[in-house]
Formats: sequence, C-alpha cells, structure tokens
Amino acid sequence: MALRLVKTILALFIGLMCVFYALQNVANINEAHFFMGYVLGNVGHEVYPNTFAFGVTSGAVAWVALTIVIALELLAGFLALIGAWKMWQARANDSMSFQAAKNTLYLGAGVALIVWFGLFTVIAGSFFQMWQTELGAGSLMGSFQYLGSIALVTLFIAMPDTE
Repeated sequence: MALRLVKTILALFIGLMCVFYALQNVANINEAHFFMGYVLGNVGHEVYPNTFAFGVTSGAVAWVALTIVIALELLAGFLALIGAWKMWQARANDSMSFQAAKNTLYLGAGVALIVWFGLFTVIAGSFFQMWQTELGAGSLMGSFQYLGSIALVTLFIAMPDTE
C-alpha cells in the first residue's frame, strides 16, 4: 500500500509539473511568443548558420506553435492528474485494478513526452537548431530535464504492483 501511495503522489507531481509549465507560459505569454519566434526564425545561428530546410519568421505561426505547446502541456497535465486520481481511487484494490488505473497517467506522460521530446528536442533542437543560442540552449537543457524526469518516474510507476 505504501508503494502505491508513492506512485500516486509521483503521478500527481507529473500532472502538476505539466500544468505549472503551461500556466507559466500563459503568465508570460508575450515573452513565450518572443521566444517561439526567436527559435522558429533561426535567430542568432552563428555556429551552423545554414539550414537544410527553412526558418519561420511569421508572428502568426509563432502564436499557433505556442498555442499548440500550451494546449499539449495542459492536456498532459490534466490527463496525468486524472490518472493520479484514478490511482488514488484504486489504491486498495487488487493488483490488476491498480495497474489498469495507471492507463490515463500513461497517456498524460506520453503527451508530455511528445511536448518535451518531440516538439522541443526533435523539432526545436534538431530541426530549428535551438542549441546554437544561449536562450535556446537553456530551454533545450530544461526540456531534457522534464522529459527525462517524466520518463523515469513513469517507468517507476509502471512497475507491477504485488501489494
């Protein structure tokens, strides 16, 4: 029962982290939009000044991209919070029921990995070369911290329960 409680609390923290980052983006919406445009526009790329593809300088596209990021952060957070609630409700049930209660948490963690691995690491980091600037490198390191902690905690939560 104690391990189930720990896993439930960790699921809660995954959800809170995603929601908190979304709300911080909303609270700093103009700065977040500037940063999105900065990354999409390949600004400050001196190490690898050329790209095989393209940069995006449209403010409207930056707003769309930012809206997608915030929406996915909120979706990930709410799914993880719902998953934590389901885990809490199933904490005293049999092992199979508790395992099944984790499914919504897995969806939330999966969406979070899409945000911080897919969008930040793959798209922003690799395609738009975000690592080339101090501002971008900091965000890229942060995204790795978020995706790494979410992946690790989710793997721990996924371990079968025998209680």
